[in-house]
Amino acid sequence: MSTLASDFTGCSIFIYDTNGNQLSSTVVRVHDRKEQQVQVNIMPAGLRPNDDVKIFVLSSPVPCEFLGKIKKSGGTMMIAMYQGQVKENRTASRYSVNTPAEVEALVIDGKPYYLQNQVRVTLINISTSGVRFRAPFYSFNEGDIFMMNMVAGNSKKRITADVINCMDKGIENSDYGCRFMEVL
Repeated sequence: MSTLASDFTGCSIFIYDTNGNQLSSTVVRVHDRKEQQVQVNIMPAGLRPNDDVKIFVLSSPVPCEFLGKIKKSGGTMMIAMYQGQVKENRTASRYSVNTPAEVEALVIDGKPYYLQNQVRVTLINISTSGVRFRAPFYSFNEGDIFMMNMVAGNSKKRITADVINCMDKGIENSDYGCRFMEVL
């Protein structure tokens, strides 16, 4: 698979069971491209060797998702990746993350304008093509481009995305669907 030519070392990773329930978020410690597997520093409760999982890697320039299998090598947890998807797909699986993030800048005509006060948001779900987030007390419009910092495990990732739909549920509870432009 061409996606395995990328190095996922240091990337944030979300681990889900086969039903899409989030088990853990952490960081990829090692990406062994030859063996098509990643090493992570946490074993989610209830997982055993040979269990099937879904993993979502917040890699650059676009996120990737894989089906995988837990492998235990000594005291190390490895996930063998055997099927992946990287292209934008509106029917891509969406994974609940409920993770805090902060919008730090709006991008206008290709130039970032940093906000004096970062906007605190909650990421609701994530897929290979984008993210849905909730922004209390702040309003975005379709077509807005922004830079957001997201914390996953012990790492921080910067996401650049554009708003493709708005679901206003009131000033305290507006949801926004966004398409990834870049993940750093």
